[in-house]
Amino acid sequence: MGVTLKLATSLDGRIATASGESRWITGPAAREQVHRLRALHQAVLIGVETAIADDPELTVRLPGFVGVQPVRVVLDSRQRLPLTSRLVHDAGRLPTVVITGQNPNNRLTDAGVTVLQVPESNGRPEPRAALAALRAHLPLGEASGVFIEGGGQVAASFLAAGLVDVLEWFRAPIVLGDEGRPAVGAFVLKDLAGAPRFRRVAVEAVGDDLWERYEKA
Repeated sequence: MGVTLKLATSLDGRIATASGESRWITGPAAREQVHRLRALHQAVLIGVETAIADDPELTVRLPGFVGVQPVRVVLDSRQRLPLTSRLVHDAGRLPTVVITGQNPNNRLTDAGVTVLQVPESNGRPEPRAALAALRAHLPLGEASGVFIEGGGQVAASFLAAGLVDVLEWFRAPIVLGDEGRPAVGAFVLKDLAGAPRFRRVAVEAVGDDLWERYEKA
């Protein structure tokens, strides 16, 4: 199952201000392109912190779109996804999955959310186990991939595990400084040779933003 990581950042790689404000770093043309990318994937995945902070829909909202909506997936180690969130509210009509390290919570399953239990690593769902559980759950298996949209620690865990095949990086012409929240959270590298490496395959202007595409080297 291919994994694509989408980043929407400032020039200095920040996804939000120090206070957490992130709407909107990139412009409307870049956001429209993200919807097109969502439409190409079978599942869209975020962490619970992003789900709580942004309350996203994670749907494809393009004029005239009549395709299948991607499965919305949240990595949520303690099943904190609010019942009042858009993801839970629409779970009855749009497939919504929570991946956790705990036994499924009736609070979510009664609302129509599918809860998949996987082993944890450092208190979070282990990335490879999460992908395996998701692959087994999705009806089309490996027919299409997973589109990761945040946050920083989710990006870090999948990059550190070597699971990201493609980077879709949208950079806005603003600078947020070192107090801004990084697009990629903390992970430990023993040496430079162990760093995840990518090769750039395309660069394109989308409105005022820059869209860079990378593939795993």
